[in-house]
Amino acid sequence: MSPLRRRLLFGTPLVVALAAGGGFYTILRRMQDDTYDPHALPSPLIGKRPPAFTLPGVSGTPGFSNTDLLAPPKPMLVNWFASWCAPCQEEVPMLQALAAAGITIWGIAYQDKPADLAAYLQQFGNPYARIATDQSGLTAINWGVYGVPETYFIDKTGIVRLRYAGALTDTVVKTQIMPLFKQYS
Repeated sequence: MSPLRRRLLFGTPLVVALAAGGGFYTILRRMQDDTYDPHALPSPLIGKRPPAFTLPGVSGTPGFSNTDLLAPPKPMLVNWFASWCAPCQEEVPMLQALAAAGITIWGIAYQDKPADLAAYLQQFGNPYARIATDQSGLTAINWGVYGVPETYFIDKTGIVRLRYAGALTDTVVKTQIMPLFKQYS
């Protein structure tokens, strides 16, 4: 075996181990500084309007499109969810509390069957002022949705200010969502 090949065989695992160790160290340091957020996924929509879309409603109710989000009367949330999603079921009480507090929430059911969606809303309740359905999943791709649930904060000018991936919790609402409502109301 040539000396160059020996160096490559020895060096490649060493480089991989160093890179993994550096990434692990960075995560640990951010956790210690309380700046690590595993839900912070990059979104191309932050600071922009949602992409063009038109989605049908559920059970004869009207759906909505991006033009309905251009200038809402007040800041609002758009929540992507699905009947088959366990974290979506866990966040329903939080969404209901927000809706009861007067916050407008529009839902988009992701790749859901109408019967399953109806059963979900019957069982867990409906915190949404309007619901649209994205059965093909193409609108979710255009929004950059990684998975459900995901929640987007949209200000009065129709600009996306926050994307939160995962189920909403008290902490997330208090530290991320409510400060935005105060800032943009």
